[in-house]
Amino acid sequence: MRISRRTLLRGAGAAVSAATVIGMRRPSQAAEFSFKFAHGYPTVHPVNVYAEEAAKAVLDATKGRVEIKVFGNALLGGDTQMLSQVRSGAIQLFSTGGMFLSSLVRVASINGVGFAFSSYDSVWKAMDGKIGAMIRKGFADAKLHAFEKCWDSGFRQITSSTRPIVTPEDIRGFKIRVPVSPMMTSLFEGLKAAPTAINFPEVYSALQTKIVEGQENPLNLALTARFYEVQKYVSMTNHMWDGCWVLANGAAFAGLPEDLRKIVDACINDAGTGQRSMTAKQNESVVGEMKRAGLAFNDVDSVPFQKVLQASGFYDRWAKEFGPEAWGVLKSSSDLKLA
Repeated sequence: MRISRRTLLRGAGAAVSAATVIGMRRPSQAAEFSFKFAHGYPTVHPVNVYAEEAAKAVLDATKGRVEIKVFGNALLGGDTQMLSQVRSGAIQLFSTGGMFLSSLVRVASINGVGFAFSSYDSVWKAMDGKIGAMIRKGFADAKLHAFEKCWDSGFRQITSSTRPIVTPEDIRGFKIRVPVSPMMTSLFEGLKAAPTAINFPEVYSALQTKIVEGQENPLNLALTARFYEVQKYVSMTNHMWDGCWVLANGAAFAGLPEDLRKIVDACINDAGTGQRSMTAKQNESVVGEMKRAGLAFNDVDSVPFQKVLQASGFYDRWAKEFGPEAWGVLKSSSDLKLA
């Protein structure tokens, strides 16, 4: 059968047209406001899952007037580059942890003070209360809009190949990998451990070759990195909790009409609640998976560790770093039991 060139082109055009209609997010005109939402988390991470949920909710609730395009997996650069971009307005939304953001807003890392929180009940009471409000004010002063609901990066736990960490004595001299972080290094130095800063891609090898005995991270990260293959124990220390802030360029957010600002605020905060719930469910399943992989778990009483850190001067140092007002808010909103 012979097919003319005109027939072939007409058929191809119809196929392209159909594909375009299927792939379009909106059949009508372009959005009035188009925002880029960038972050460094993998596509399966709860932050990315709920960033996408928020984007869909905003598009629907604004009837297509506001479109948010999500760029995960560090597609638009590392955290340093993305922070610079959201401050300049090159991107409009950005998400990362408070520990990193403290390079711009010092108080953003105050929730990460060692053993400040022992449970999620304490964390969310503080982050939805005085501590969260204090940190959001710091972002506002830096011309960034921080959405009210801080998302969850997770509690950090210690894994080990040599012994469980139950008391402060167990961690004395313990060779542990830490990220490059003054607060983290000072925490483990205060506990008389032997912290070593190692880049994350090199941690598995360092554990395998016994350069270090253990490491500390949220458990979902320890699972995906397969640390269970080279570790034996998981100590539920909850020694540090960090959140994940969703930030907007202040001018871009203020540039939305008031009704649209309220919608974006509501949708992103609702997504934050969902992200917290998804992370909590993942945490439960991760513990089960790691136990099935052969790791032994133990709980930890944080109070003896706090006493050692207080005696070492750790809390005095960070009280000076944050200042008396911020430190007072932390003490009144956390589980710290200091003399």
